[in-house]
Amino acid sequence: MIHEDEPTVETFPGRWWHAEGDRFVCDLCPRACHLRPGQRGFCYVRMATEDGVALTTYGRSSGFCIDPIEKKPLFHFLPGTPILSFGTAGCNLGCRFCQNWDISKARQDDRLMDRASPEQLAEAAVAHGCRSVAFTYNDPVIFAEYAIDVAEACHQRDIRTVAVTAGYISAGAREEFFAGVDAANVDLKAFTERFYQRLCYGALEPVKETLQYLVHHTDTWVELTTLLIPGENDSDHELHELTAWVREALGPHVPLHFTAYHPDYRLDRPPTPASTLLRARRIGLEEGLWFVYTGNVRDVEGNSTWCPSCGSLLIQRDWYQLGAWGMDPARPGRCASCGTAVPGVFEARPGTWGGRRQPIRIGS
Repeated sequence: MIHEDEPTVETFPGRWWHAEGDRFVCDLCPRACHLRPGQRGFCYVRMATEDGVALTTYGRSSGFCIDPIEKKPLFHFLPGTPILSFGTAGCNLGCRFCQNWDISKARQDDRLMDRASPEQLAEAAVAHGCRSVAFTYNDPVIFAEYAIDVAEACHQRDIRTVAVTAGYISAGAREEFFAGVDAANVDLKAFTERFYQRLCYGALEPVKETLQYLVHHTDTWVELTTLLIPGENDSDHELHELTAWVREALGPHVPLHFTAYHPDYRLDRPPTPASTLLRARRIGLEEGLWFVYTGNVRDVEGNSTWCPSCGSLLIQRDWYQLGAWGMDPARPGRCASCGTAVPGVFEARPGTWGGRRQPIRIGS
């Protein structure tokens, strides 16, 4: 899918492209869109100019909001702290079940009403007491140049960065994009190529490669999310295959979140029953994963973190509200009962942000 562009638009030079005949090839993601000047790629926000491929959403956002970090979801990265979240528009996948379709499928001028430089974003995070900034709501891979500059500005102010992404990025762009990302939640949408091709207009293998790269070749903290859709990716067979691959290819310590689907956008399926999430969690634990969570349903046991060694309650969660804290305050990141080190990024005490969602304005 290639979009013809309107006559005038602001652009920022892209970092990943090459010329091929009378076209420019975008090298950012596996789609490798071939574009003539004036055409946009599948994601809609990357466009060919006379000089190469450019980004049309640099410094522009669909809005800024302070969220609980657990909403990303990240359960093992600075629990209880507030995170300044923002996104742009567009996406490089075409998921028929998109739960944020009003942003990811929007034409940029429909949604991008706010502007902020990387430095303004970092300053806003400091001013509002946020410990981190999240690239989220739509996939940050497609606004990589902006995300990279925001990460650099944040790190200069001791603010960490989080990417919420489907991991659909080319091998040539992975290193530079994730170099400034402190934590990532990667959406592993299913575990069959058929699902990715039919419902996402993409491919599974590049996502698996991204996950292996992140876990084994970077210091980025990684958690996974799989949205379970009735009749599409929720069979026992697929869940066993997915969780066994996570254990063998990534490691049993990588947290996996199974979340509930609700009917949206272009897929007509019933909502995910809570019983499906409980079954998926049981399968993941049976396959040897240490941390398997349920999401989009009220399930205190499935939302909470338990010690993989002694079974003690480490972090109690009721939706985004933290309760009992079983970590050793003298040794952050260790079980208070048995001393086992818990994978992740923890402090002596949890944050106290709770479940609040606070929209803010930045820039103009």
